[in-house]
Amino acid sequence: MINNIFNFINLHNGEEKKDKVLENVISNISFRGSNLWILACAIIIASVGLNVNSTAVIIGAMLISPLMGPIVGAGFALGTYNFSLLKKSFKNLLIATVVSLTVSAIYFYISPFKDVQSELLARTAPNIYDVLIAFFGGLVGVIAITRVEKGNPIPGVAIATALMPPLCTAGFGLATFNFSYFFGAFYLYTINCFFICIATFFVVKFLQYPSSIIDNKYEKRIRYGISILILIMIVPSFYLAYNLFNEKKFTKTAEQFVQKEFENNGYTVIYKKINYNSNPKTIDIAFLNKKFSNVEIASFNKMLSDNGLENTKLNIRQNDTDIKSEILSEINKFDNNISEKDIAISKLRQELDTYKVSDSSLLKEIQILYPKMQNISYGKIEQYPDTDSTRLQFALIYSGGDIDRIQLKNWLQKRLNEKNIALIKSED
Repeated sequence: MINNIFNFINLHNGEEKKDKVLENVISNISFRGSNLWILACAIIIASVGLNVNSTAVIIGAMLISPLMGPIVGAGFALGTYNFSLLKKSFKNLLIATVVSLTVSAIYFYISPFKDVQSELLARTAPNIYDVLIAFFGGLVGVIAITRVEKGNPIPGVAIATALMPPLCTAGFGLATFNFSYFFGAFYLYTINCFFICIATFFVVKFLQYPSSIIDNKYEKRIRYGISILILIMIVPSFYLAYNLFNEKKFTKTAEQFVQKEFENNGYTVIYKKINYNSNPKTIDIAFLNKKFSNVEIASFNKMLSDNGLENTKLNIRQNDTDIKSEILSEINKFDNNISEKDIAISKLRQELDTYKVSDSSLLKEIQILYPKMQNISYGKIEQYPDTDSTRLQFALIYSGGDIDRIQLKNWLQKRLNEKNIALIKSED
């Protein structure tokens, strides 16, 4: 029974020949010619996606990115102790990184839109969860590479490990001279590269790929070096994850305080902004019509520490001009999304209007002039002549007795100012 279970989960089942796998890995390491052009195009696509805050565009850029090649090559080189391959992998990864940073920085420097969108912000503060995503995404990718049947995981790995967006965000940091964004995003990129490489190393060792050296001293040095690097990479991510946890906790506690002390007492909150990163932390709120005295505001501030909000200041905005400017700035953040929807709706309306006959009296006039006509319906339809182009034609469908079709057609042409009129008599 135990043997059957081990056989069921055995990674050696369906494994590709090791020589062939190594050959494929080595062939995908180099960044020359077409690979560089593909990388540059992928970087521009990802930068545009970050610029317009489009998740779909960013995913598309990740799918076409060739960045995984040298990272996986470095993992195979470490696992087989092939130092010439390791040197080649690092060299090509460095080339790819420099090219990516240069292209993205140029794009963001030229781009007139330099607003920090949510997709950009998401890549500036990596944490332990990004380590887990990179490591397990790398595991899936390497396992897929070593299979005879590659299957579907490779595109998913490209999306999950997300190498392109951090690089583009780092380029944004360079272009705008915002070095906190640059270092945060580049740290996320480094985490992704490093843990994909480490995941590759573990799989290569587990599958027992042949080693290039026999000396155990080198093996020990490499293992010690990897262990030290893992610690160096993980410790800051734990700290950032701890900060993220505290920020979420603070935000939730602050919102509960505002709800308990103000909203539950019938005060309508029209503006609320919670800032965890300031010192002291701040909670800014404004009300629709309630005004508080300085004594009341001071008493609310004293209540903050009792509600788990130490080192926090409550600011109640009661200046009408100040409140108006704050609300308008919040509204402006949504203007781009709203305007895009308005454009789409406007286009749909224009398209519908081309097929619509907005004349409520037309049917009554037809019934008076041609009382024998029954079951009348009309509208505009697309006509396909012999040419490739199409044109709209007014069509009137009716049933009933015989009428003077030429007279009706001439009348409709004058009445509607339409040249293309089609009269269709229904036999039903």
